[in-house]
Amino acid sequence: MADIKNTKTEKASFFSKPAVQSITASVLCIVIGLFLGYIALLLINPAGATEAIITIIKNFFTYPSKPAALKYFGNTLVKVAPLLMCALSIQFCYQAGLFNIGAAGQYVAGAGASLFCALKLGLPWYVCLLAALIAGGVFGTCVGLLKAFLNVNEVISGIMLNWIGLYIVNMLLSGVKEASSPNTLTLASTNPSAIMPSMGLEKFFSNNKYVTIAIPLAILVAILIKVVLSMTVFGYEIKATGIAKDAAKYSGMKEKRNIVLTLFIGGALAGVGAAFLFLSGYEQWSVAQASVPGMGFNGIAAAFLGGLDPIGTIFASYFIQHITSGGSYIDMNVYPSQISDLIFAIIIYLCGFVLFFKHFMNSRIRAKKNNAEGGNK
Repeated sequence: MADIKNTKTEKASFFSKPAVQSITASVLCIVIGLFLGYIALLLINPAGATEAIITIIKNFFTYPSKPAALKYFGNTLVKVAPLLMCALSIQFCYQAGLFNIGAAGQYVAGAGASLFCALKLGLPWYVCLLAALIAGGVFGTCVGLLKAFLNVNEVISGIMLNWIGLYIVNMLLSGVKEASSPNTLTLASTNPSAIMPSMGLEKFFSNNKYVTIAIPLAILVAILIKVVLSMTVFGYEIKATGIAKDAAKYSGMKEKRNIVLTLFIGGALAGVGAAFLFLSGYEQWSVAQASVPGMGFNGIAAAFLGGLDPIGTIFASYFIQHITSGGSYIDMNVYPSQISDLIFAIIIYLCGFVLFFKHFMNSRIRAKKNNAEGGNK
């Protein structure tokens, strides 16, 4: 009898761990999102619904040829790198109690600065990367200054700067666009030195020329942020400011400096994320676009799906991009390509209930623990 009670106690203590709860809640969001997406496919056309949802999940694995599968796997990873950086931007700022919805505008600023330096000034990739870092950081700093010294909500100022950044970048890059289209000039033909090096990584992905060191760099940044937040005084101050700003100020911490510095770092991360994508040559910027790129907003979902943990965010970013890319392989004559966006949107919505899932699990654990203690008495 005692062994059974001990086993139950061990299970309860296992599920009481924050990391276990985050993973469980995230997996639950994913499963429910995929299930509801499958229901939507059944409503559109029941005959091919099962094959369609499997295709979305398989993504590049739908290719029977291994070289082809590896090539498109590389394409998925190319987009994971900027998404991960935007998610890290959201996650890092959230530790200080800040909702950095302005990551989208900081991403735009990074894209504009990196492409302008590459196409207009002819600078090498590392200088373009630094320019993106500074541009994104400046946009983040603007939000931070307004928040710290004028108490302007970071959501309001962030959204406004998103649109300001978009139109500034459109005007800035209009001088380096192709004559016959609104897209910017290609890096390969204009300034090959601005393309980030691959360091031999392309060989693992069927010589996919878009695979660069951006992918491992993004992972290293996530690990670095994890170390900073968990093992440094600065990380402790950031989290303390987020939990109780007034208490942090009373204890001698410079809460205004921490707010500004946090948003600078958050903006820099998002700006570098844009450079990771555009300096790979995978995409061109369209100066005619009238909406802010979704990468910064998608980072919100990746951050929360990853349990607001830098390491969890790596896996969440990959999953989101995997599902998004997988939607392009379904039969477009039967199902709309936006079905993967629907699944993604459902998962985003469910991410808002992650805290509810954790609260529910903790309530169940406490109830079982109280019952066990009552039984011992």
